[in-house]
Formats: sequence, C-alpha cells, structure tokens
Amino acid sequence: MASLDSPITIVRPHLIEFGVGTAGKLGKWAAEKGYRRTLVISDAFNASRIDVLELKGEVTVFAEVTPEPDTANLEKVLAAANAADAELIVGFGGGSAMDLAKLAAVLAGSTQTLHQVVGPNKVHGPRKVALAQVPTTSGTGSEAGIRALVTDPATMAKLAVESLHMLADIAVIDPALTFSVPARTTAATGVDAMAHCVEAFTNRKAHPMVDIYAIEGARLVGKYLARAVTDGNDAEARAGLSLASLYGGFCLGPVNTAGGHALAYPLGTRWHVAHGAANALIFPHVLAFNTPSAPEKTKAVMEALGRETSGNITSVFDAAYAFCAELGIEMKLSGLGVPESDLDAMADDAFAIRRLLDNNPRDLSRADIRAIYAAAF
Repeated sequence: MASLDSPITIVRPHLIEFGVGTAGKLGKWAAEKGYRRTLVISDAFNASRIDVLELKGEVTVFAEVTPEPDTANLEKVLAAANAADAELIVGFGGGSAMDLAKLAAVLAGSTQTLHQVVGPNKVHGPRKVALAQVPTTSGTGSEAGIRALVTDPATMAKLAVESLHMLADIAVIDPALTFSVPARTTAATGVDAMAHCVEAFTNRKAHPMVDIYAIEGARLVGKYLARAVTDGNDAEARAGLSLASLYGGFCLGPVNTAGGHALAYPLGTRWHVAHGAANALIFPHVLAFNTPSAPEKTKAVMEALGRETSGNITSVFDAAYAFCAELGIEMKLSGLGVPESDLDAMADDAFAIRRLLDNNPRDLSRADIRAIYAAAF
C-alpha cells in the first residue's frame, strides 16, 4: 500500500453543491453560464421530475436510460446528443445516467468511437460541451469521478473509459431527490457506496490522502444506512448516505475498487442483477478473504460499521454478512436467479478483470473466485 510520500493525483468536479433543496441551483448556474440548449440524460422516472432542476431555455430529455446500460443504449444517447446540439449535458439519475452523460459529453460530435477510448486517458480533449451531474441515488458516486462503464453484449464484459475530460463542471447533490428510493434499493446502493470506500481503503494503491474519505464514507454508511432503509424521509440519514456516496466517488479516481467489484460485475452483465445488489452480496465474502492481508484496516472498517469481530476471517465474514442481511438484502446467488451451472463462466469473467483484481490486497486466483461464488450460492 502507498505511503504518505507516494505521488497521487486528486480530482474533483469544479463546483459541488450539496444539501437538501439544492437541485434548483443547477438551473441558476446554467443560466449564469449562458447555456441555452440542454440535454438531460435520465431514466423514465427521473425524467418526469426534471422541473426540480429549474433549467431554462431549450431542454431536451433522453428518458431511456436502462439499468446496467449496454452499447446499444449508448448509441441511442449519442444520437439524441447529436440531434440536440446541446451546450450543456446533464446526467440526472443513478450511475447509469451519469456514466452515459459522461460518454455523451466526450463522444457526441467526436471522430472517436467508444472502442477507441476504452481504457485510461484515450479521450481527445478539450470537451466541447459542459457537463453537470445530479445523482438521485446514494451509491455510485459517479458524479465525482472520471470513469464510465457500459456493457458489451457480445462479450458480456464491462467497457471502462477513464478520462479527466469526463469530470463534471458541476455536481449538484440534493439528498431530497433520494427520498423516493425504495428501501430495498436504498440498502443495496448504500452498501455499494460503502464497498467503494472499503475497497479503496484496503487497496494495494490505498493512499492516506484518500483513506480519510474512505473510512469516513464507511462510517457514514454504518451510522445512517439502516435509518434510511427504515424511514426514507429521514433527511439527516439521506444526507449522510449522499455524502458517503460522494466520498466513495472521491476514492474511485485515484485508487479505484478491487476484488469485490470484479466479482460483482458478472452478476450484472450476465444476469442483470442491479449493481448495488451484486456488490452487497459479494461484499462480506471478499472482505473476509482479504482480512489476512489487511488486518488493521479491516478492523477499522468493522468498527466504522459499528460491528465487533475477533479479527479472524470467519468473524469478519459473519459480521459483514449480518450487516447486509439485516438490511433485507438478498445474500444468495440462487435467490437472485443465478444458476449454479453459470458459476464457472462467471469465475472466468471475473478473473479477466485485471484492472480491478490487480488492486486487491490479496491475490485472488480463479479457483478462489469460483470458491467464493460457490459459498455465495
């Protein structure tokens, strides 16, 4: 793991507006900038409430964002972006909407294709349009990051694009927008936010400059997630989760996730399990597996979540599993409709995600991954 004198690059959206009732600040900011044509990229539900953003001028709405978007969904987004000729693109929704907004901001009207920019730092700049991000869930932290992912249906693999040119000009984080998120989704996305923080905190590339956000994000989830699941209108709890999600996003740029997300991705690409639910199911298994390689940090994580353990693999697993299960999260692959016959293919898929597995504090072999899937079945 990195030491204090290790180099690191930290990026943030140029402006962050945070707090209950702040959604309308986007419209004011856009008007002050003189943007007259705006494209909002959203799902059907959030598209029905874009008035909260108070956008002026000509506003075009793309309302067909799908969960775990694939390349076909991106093509539709790019067609809409080219037709709108927008000066401002807004991602309004969960991580899927925000990721597609990032890609639209750099690919619409560009000579580059998606496959030409997959990987780190391949996007040609500067960006021609402004980019705003407005999350409506507390999980992905995508509003703060420089990565975007879409699924290639031909390979069932996530295509990851990383570029500073996809950093938002403004992120507006209004916890009130999350009040309507159902309890089950709140639980899963909250654990996803925590997983971002925990995987960055225990990462081979972990850095003290990021650790402070990572452990505080975990603490916020430990304090507020159960409250928000119980009462979705608990403004303090919703704000705590929104902040945890933002802090998780801060962790993703310079450090990123590790084994947990690598094992979760095949659940989404193959079986369309929601990203948060997939990460929540996998979380206790990989945290426990990693414990021998990061014992002190694992202890700090469990303390942040308000759980006591003896520090061994079994006690860490039991405590982390209970944390998720008590939130009402489905914790068995079979319960999510994943067939046992697919575990080998999933293990192959996960083992190929080197960009994340190479960050893991303990080497995960293909056999280890298969064993975790079997234990989670």
